[in-house]
Amino acid sequence: MSTEPLRCAGALIVDDDDRLFFQRRSPHRRLFPNCWDVVGGHLESGEDVEAALRREVTEETGWTVSHLLGPVGEYRYVGDDGLARIEYDWLVRVEGDLTRPRLEVGKHTEFRWLAEEDVALLDEHRDVNDGLIRRIAEEAFAALRAMDR
Repeated sequence: MSTEPLRCAGALIVDDDDRLFFQRRSPHRRLFPNCWDVVGGHLESGEDVEAALRREVTEETGWTVSHLLGPVGEYRYVGDDGLARIEYDWLVRVEGDLTRPRLEVGKHTEFRWLAEEDVALLDEHRDVNDGLIRRIAEEAFAALRAMDR
């Protein structure tokens, strides 16, 4: 068994009002059940981060990535399954009806567009010491502000 961390890609989708898209994971998911999360997942064999971002956005929302705006960060964590992961998160813009994502049945139950002042919502159902998704959101908003300068 490999000791290398699983490689993941995360898309922080930005709308025209500089809000970010989050979706709630289904309560029966093994990792982070009932928690808010970004769009994303594991890289498939031979896939690079950009290809994974494009694939995951389409699979999880039905939208198409139109622009990679820039990197947010690289995050290392160990999931509830004991597997180490490294996640590469990027700010992206998409094409499609932003009011009607096509959430993956059985995997996600709802979605929200959050402004920077709303990130506390991301702590719902998270372990008190986790804070990862909120930190990613805060760093994404900071990266977005830096791009606007």
